[in-house]
Amino acid sequence: MLRLKKRAEFLTAAKGVRIPRRGFVLQAVRRKPEDPGPARVGFTVTKKVGNAVVRNRIKRRLRELARLHGPNLMADGQDYVLIGRRAALHLDYDQLIADFRGAIGQAAKKQRGFNRKPGARKVEN
Repeated sequence: MLRLKKRAEFLTAAKGVRIPRRGFVLQAVRRKPEDPGPARVGFTVTKKVGNAVVRNRIKRRLRELARLHGPNLMADGQDYVLIGRRAALHLDYDQLIADFRGAIGQAAKKQRGFNRKPGARKVEN
């Protein structure tokens, strides 16, 4: 699993789909076709959530979640950002896993129809 580290990468991910969950917000964006490769993921927690100790604990939980379950769920050629919320500290880990799986699936579903023009109909084959 590769990491997003530069601010520009986080800003690009913010332009993609946004999936809110109880413990985090998932942002996902497809990279350019000339930049293929495995999925990359970034983690952030705002100062509103708490002091440095709290923010780091949330990031550790999210990193472990992405490390264990991300490779099976995250699509190649995608960038993901997990924005931690305070609830991530108190949610049961199994619930975080369920939210993560659901968020990745919903992001993929939204991205399939994301590039269509507003009001355009989906063509069934």
